[in-house]
Amino acid sequence: MQSLTRQSTPEAWIDLIFSAQAVARGAVVRRKATWVAREIGRDRFIAEVRQRGFHLVETGGQLIVICNPGGLRVIC
Repeated sequence: MQSLTRQSTPEAWIDLIFSAQAVARGAVVRRKATWVAREIGRDRFIAEVRQRGFHLVETGGQLIVICNPGGLRVIC
């Protein structure tokens, strides 16, 4: 089995994720939790999401960033 290694710096990874068109539109960005942990670490990712005023949800091994600082209401 081939080992996966980080291909860039944590800062470059963060810049890449948060420069996505979805972020600019206030949409959703989804990444696998284990990938985030490997690339920059869970705590760092949470801090980056929080710093931007976005919301973060985890489900099914996925981290879902809601790129909108407005209110959040879970319907069901």
